[in-house]
Order: sequence, then C-alpha cells, then structure tokens
Amino acid sequence: MRVQHRLTRRAALAGSLALALLATAPTAQAAAAGDTAHDGSLVLVGGGLKEDNAEVYGEIIDRAGGAGAHIGVITAASVPESQDPDAADPERCSNSACNGAYYADLFEKHGAAEAQWIPIDLDHVANADSDAVVAQVDSMTGFFFGGGDQYRYIQTLLRGHGHKDSKVLAAIRAKLAHGAVVAGSSAGAQIASGPDMVSGGESYEGLRDGSDPGYFDDPTHLGYIPRGGFGFLRSALVETHTGAYGREGRAYRLAADTGHDRVYALEENTALVVDRAGSGRERFTVLGPNGAAVLDLRRARAEASPSGWSLRGARYSYLTDGDRYDAHTWKVQPAPDKYRLTPTSSAPLVANADVFHSAANPEGDAYSFRTTARSLAQSRVHDAATATTYESGPRFGVTLTKSAGFAAWSSDGTSADTLVDLRVTIAPR
Repeated sequence: MRVQHRLTRRAALAGSLALALLATAPTAQAAAAGDTAHDGSLVLVGGGLKEDNAEVYGEIIDRAGGAGAHIGVITAASVPESQDPDAADPERCSNSACNGAYYADLFEKHGAAEAQWIPIDLDHVANADSDAVVAQVDSMTGFFFGGGDQYRYIQTLLRGHGHKDSKVLAAIRAKLAHGAVVAGSSAGAQIASGPDMVSGGESYEGLRDGSDPGYFDDPTHLGYIPRGGFGFLRSALVETHTGAYGREGRAYRLAADTGHDRVYALEENTALVVDRAGSGRERFTVLGPNGAAVLDLRRARAEASPSGWSLRGARYSYLTDGDRYDAHTWKVQPAPDKYRLTPTSSAPLVANADVFHSAANPEGDAYSFRTTARSLAQSRVHDAATATTYESGPRFGVTLTKSAGFAAWSSDGTSADTLVDLRVTIAPR
C-alpha cells in the first residue's frame, strides 16, 4: 500500500513569502470569512489518517448526509502531476490527482454515495475561480482537505495580499455556513487555522530561537503565517502530528510569541470534531485511538534571559476518545464511560531525556511528553515530574506539576487516559 503525501518531520519547506503576506497585523479574509458563526461542522485530523479508521471516515460521511453523502476531495496541498516523477505509476504516484482519487475511493468504500476530486492544484490554479468548479462544489454535501504542504492551499485557494477567497473557497465557506461538514488531515487540518498559522519548525530550535513570520527553507526554523489559513477555526492555534513529532514545545513557544492563549494540539489518526465553530457555543469531541491536547496559556508568563527563554504558569489538558470540550468555558467533559482515577502507583517515574522526541535522537520515543504526563498522573507519591530536551546549549527542562485543579480519568480504572489541568513550566537548566 502506498503512503499518500505524508510529510516527513524533516521535509524542507521550500519557497518564500512575498513581503506583503508577511505583514504582522492579521487582516480579514474575504467579507464572508469573518468571525460569523455557522451551522456546519469541522472534523480535523492530526495527520496519519489510516485507511481502516471507520470511526473518523464514518463521522465525516454521517455529517455529510450518511448514505447520501457527496464528498468533494481537495488535495491542492500535494505536488501537482507535473512535479511528480512517479505520476504515471499508479502504485508509486503521490500527486494531487493521484491522492484525490485515493481519498475519493476511500470515502466511497466507507459508505459515501459519491466522492469526487476537486481539480485544483499548482498546475490548475485558475480552476479555483472557475464557475464550472464552483458548480461542482455546490453539488457536494461535505469536503475533505488532504495533507501535504499547507502553503500550497494559500497559493491555490486564496488571492492577493489580503488573502481574499477564490470563488471555490467562497463557495465552500458558504456551504459550511449552511450546514456542510469540512474535514481535513495534517495540512488539511492546519489550513483551517486563523491568524498565525504555523508554517514549520522543530520544538527545540523554536524554544531556543523563537518564532518568525515567514516560510523557511530550514525545517527547524519556527515560522508562521500572520494572515493565517482559511480561518474556519479561530478560537486557538492549531497543531498537528503533535505527539508523533514532539511538537508541544514549538506550540507553546509560538502561542506565547504571537499572543494566543490556547492551542489545539491534534494527534495522528484521531479527529477533533468541532460543532458551531466561531460561535459562543463552540463544542469539541475527540474521536480516535490517540487524543488531542489543549495547551492553555491564559495565566502563562514568558521571559527571555541570558540563560534562555522560559514559560511558567501554562497548563496542559489531554482528551481522548469520546471526551468533550467547551471552548467558551474552557471545560473538559470526560466521556461517560470513564472513571475518575485514584492514583495507585508508587514506582519511580521513568527518566525522560527527550521530551520533544528530537529528530536528532534515533533512539527517541514518540508521544514522549504525553508518556511523562500520564506516568505522573498515575503516581500516588509524586506531585511533579521533570523531563528534558535531548539537545543542550541550553538544555531545556519541562516540569509538569499536579495543580490544585488537576484530575485524571480512566476507562479501565488504572491507566490515565484523560488529563485535566497539569501545570507546565519550560525553562533552561
């Protein structure tokens, strides 16, 4: 089975932004792209969506009309056929048309009445303003944005210095406002972001050097797009592939640098389902085998000193399958089949010397930050745990502390599945 358009953690982000797109003051998208609440929903996957994930595919299809669902597949984040050396090989190809057919086939196998590729990519930018393609979009009841490079979505579906909607994006936005579902995985989830959408970077380098507006050839450089993506979800920054690539560090740093007080940090093969995005009744549900974290910076304090950057007073909550979250009240509602966990472990906490799963450490473990958080939650003798970065110069320590409001829930009575309100400190050691 071929792997479709999944970026490696060290994949270079090629190209550069025009200066006009790097203005530090975010502006509105199109007139229709404001903060108006809509009746549709979002299904955002943190990447790595597996072919057999019936729960997530089924959710998208159900929200698009069930057996009558008509799904429009947009894969403009992939390279176009003209840039794919394997374009003629159906077993090896990984371009926009090939990936569009792949997802269309999957949606139909999972029960959609029909799924069609929307023919927009870097070879067919003009199609985003084609009346014929707009008519195709208008016939759909749901949409799925594939992965790749989110900047290609900006290049193909937004126009000019002000990031104005193309005709096709305006049509998708209107469908969303009237009840359609818009889903995406990896770059397809990231592009739903509002201002300051992340464009690349690694956790350690981000903590050490900070973030900059732009789009950089150096994949370790923490960059962001001030005008953001499509703005479907504006109540927080969005992060993807979080635990698999150890992106918690870069997410905290980018939020602190850009003045955001919250990040939705999505994990692979798992969806964050958003109802009424943009309204005071915005609600989230987690679906899938991993989870989604809410990084809370409302009371956080960032400080730069000669020894390095630090962040104190941040919070971390981690939601798993069936958990709900109210964006307005910031409250987590664990799934009804989970029980409040009474910690029983008296074992020493396992040392963690690679908390952000560094790409420089071939022996490192994915989901390292989450592993330390869960181990602490299950301990009855420890109230805090400190892990460190693999890199030094400086080496950063991450201290997790059970706050007064901390709680954990379990589906089996022993494991810490859902975590609420761990306190987070990041500081040089």
